[in-house]
Amino acid sequence: MSTRSTTAEFSIPHPRETTSFFGHNDAERTLLDAYRGGRIPHAWLIGGAQGIGKATLAYRMARFVLAHGEPAIPKVQSASTLELDPMDPVARHVAADSHGGLLTLERTPNDKGVMRTVISVEQTRETIAFFGSTAAAGGWRVCIVDTVDELNPNAANALLKVLEEPPRRSLFLLVSHAPARVLPTIQSRCRKLALRPLTTDDVVKAAAQAAQVAPSDLSLREAADAAEGSVSRALTLLGGGALKLHQRTAALLDSLPQVDPRELHALGDALGGSDRAALGAFVDSVDRWIGERMRADDMDANANLPRLARLAEVWEKINHAARETETYNLERKPLVFSVFGMLAEATI
Repeated sequence: MSTRSTTAEFSIPHPRETTSFFGHNDAERTLLDAYRGGRIPHAWLIGGAQGIGKATLAYRMARFVLAHGEPAIPKVQSASTLELDPMDPVARHVAADSHGGLLTLERTPNDKGVMRTVISVEQTRETIAFFGSTAAAGGWRVCIVDTVDELNPNAANALLKVLEEPPRRSLFLLVSHAPARVLPTIQSRCRKLALRPLTTDDVVKAAAQAAQVAPSDLSLREAADAAEGSVSRALTLLGGGALKLHQRTAALLDSLPQVDPRELHALGDALGGSDRAALGAFVDSVDRWIGERMRADDMDANANLPRLARLAEVWEKINHAARETETYNLERKPLVFSVFGMLAEATI
């Protein structure tokens, strides 16, 4: 998810407000070349680890297309990047979430102000009216889904119907942390664009700008080293004692399937309260641990496929439980015991 979030010390801007871009030069070039070639695929599945800039790239592409509606014009043909001046009217409207040619599907608060755990079918049906309306200046209509992983089943099917018969000059940019798990029918209608984790230096530069701290800050470098290419992870680890909590969680995960219950109690106590950075560091550590093992099993020709399936199922359950814990401000200690219980069973 890419809504604005806050650590103990600073606010992280939404990707629609982020005009700086670090790394992913090849991916940016792929989008630019496809657009100025005049036959750009109508849907892209932008995949990769969480927090590495997928949504930022999607908004960067959306701004460029909405500002330069004709691929053949000299400004597009001579462009070397998708950069658009932040003061350009299109950039300002996108940042304000008020551009008539851009529709974003992401998790939103319900009528009680509580953040939904999924993107609903009602939200997704907005695409039908959006793509059926008169095109904005330049003739393009762009839809960003951030993330497609959070579509509930009915919402995914509703999106599929629009993807099957895309209107002329329509562009879908689907962001996914786990593209292999996206509905095969949606995958088949998208061109896949895989983003790799950023270098540590790029993480430092991007996180320094977002947090408004000096790139030479030692705590920033330490967080970037532990972030494994993810800017959002580095920013999360910068918040309070999140880095130490991440290290503590990682050590317990490495002891699975045998874990000292006293250590779990202590970890649950450390997660107590409403510190979003602490909860984020815990969930992020678990996500990373599961992801590493799934990738290792996937690359192993003799991998235990049932275990791989169990890990995938547990991963989904853990993320759902974590979202509910944050959304409804539930006790964190039961989440800790539940997570480690599920992982212990899945890794036996």
